[in-house]
Amino acid sequence: MANEILTPAEMAHADQSTIKAGIHDGYHLMLNAGNAVARHLLRHHGDASAFHILCGPGNNGGDGYVVASILGASGASVNLWTHGEPKNGTDAAQAAKHCPIKVQDIADFKSAPSGVIVDALFGAGLNRAVSGSAATAISTANGSTCHRVAIDIPSGLDGLTGQVLGTAFQADTTITFFRKKPAHLLYPGRTLCGEVIVADIGIADNVLTAIRPQCFENTPALWKARLPVLEENTHKYARGHVAVFSGNATSTGAARLSALAAARSGAGAVTLLAPEEALAANAAHLTSIMLHKCENRRDLATFTETRKVAAFVLGPAFGVGRKAREFALALLSETKAGVVFDADVITSFKDERETLFNAAAGPGAIRLVLTPHEGEFKRLFPELTETSMPSKVERARAAAKLACAIVIYKGADTIIASPDGRAAINTNGTPLLATAGSGDVLAGLTAGLMAQGMPAFEAACAAVFIHGAAAHHLGFGLIAEDLPAAAGKIIGKLLANPTTF
Repeated sequence: MANEILTPAEMAHADQSTIKAGIHDGYHLMLNAGNAVARHLLRHHGDASAFHILCGPGNNGGDGYVVASILGASGASVNLWTHGEPKNGTDAAQAAKHCPIKVQDIADFKSAPSGVIVDALFGAGLNRAVSGSAATAISTANGSTCHRVAIDIPSGLDGLTGQVLGTAFQADTTITFFRKKPAHLLYPGRTLCGEVIVADIGIADNVLTAIRPQCFENTPALWKARLPVLEENTHKYARGHVAVFSGNATSTGAARLSALAAARSGAGAVTLLAPEEALAANAAHLTSIMLHKCENRRDLATFTETRKVAAFVLGPAFGVGRKAREFALALLSETKAGVVFDADVITSFKDERETLFNAAAGPGAIRLVLTPHEGEFKRLFPELTETSMPSKVERARAAAKLACAIVIYKGADTIIASPDGRAAINTNGTPLLATAGSGDVLAGLTAGLMAQGMPAFEAACAAVFIHGAAAHHLGFGLIAEDLPAAAGKIIGKLLANPTTF
């Protein structure tokens, strides 16, 4: 499955590359797009009482004119409503010229009692708020009981950010071309697209060579080749050793969730590092997870010098303050292990973030993963606001570059970003994960996969996907304690058959 995500500008580049190569001219690409939409409509809604097509003045409207022509030729009842005429000499003008359907002004569009409404007003290129008769028509369409189909993306959505510009068409189905756009996956756009169908309109995959897309949908295709596979002659330490730091005696559960998740991810050994006051509380709940006292930097140095640890988790219920900062900096400066910083350790650097960023900026592969939710992200990256940077993808990328770290920017549309510009948008999140402790499990999964040799970006992407898949598998009523075992089963299914998901 193709998982590249193209911005509107990159999609325009793909169109132009196809035209310059002489494979198709712009008008034939428009014909192919209109044909793809019309085929879908006739296949799935061929018995509709009427098709109500809303056309704008640009290429999206041109696609709509083609759809109207094909539906009319098939004998369907077609009503065509237009918002402005296409500019002379454009592909859209040519499509309008060849469309035999009577044109009606969109200002006269009334709520259709039945049938299908097709949105071909603006598409992905919109860069200003929808207003006037177009906005009124969109609101009217949204209040209709008709099935609603959008061409490319629902009109009123910013194709790059997924944000609503004034008002937006609420689609039941969106038919886009060649590759998905960010607006199909980012909220609130995702809620307005309905089912997203990617249609082939004759653009060859080799155009991506020049575009070099850096944004992807987070599917197993992105990282399955890096999943750790058990060798016949392996042993527990060859499978990676993870160490997780516990909080004090009354804050031990979060670390145990991370530790258990690391173990279920396939790590061969997991040690919980706890202050003396928390040893008894942790010991009462641990069996396969090892336990080791760690009060201060000296204890930590002794442990890291005598144990070969591949990845650490620091933050879950650890406590905010100087100790969290000292341990974090020690892990970055005195070990070569992968490190996952979550929760309290992120907040601990709110006022001393340059110290953290500088410590993470050493040579070699990226080995720090930060896992902020929205509040933690704003505390650590206060300049990266929705106002200054409306795209969540771009905010995550900027944060990753600042921190010299992989950033898992958590939320309903979790973004995983790397300092090198790569970003993945996760699409299998679920409200089921809005439960205490689920983030601790994610941190442990990430560290466990890193400990087994996955690069930090791929490990983070895989952990986020597996986390979501485990929640879907468990269903309503899940609690965080259920997730590690379910995640292990998901990994097993992925190793047996990566195309399962």
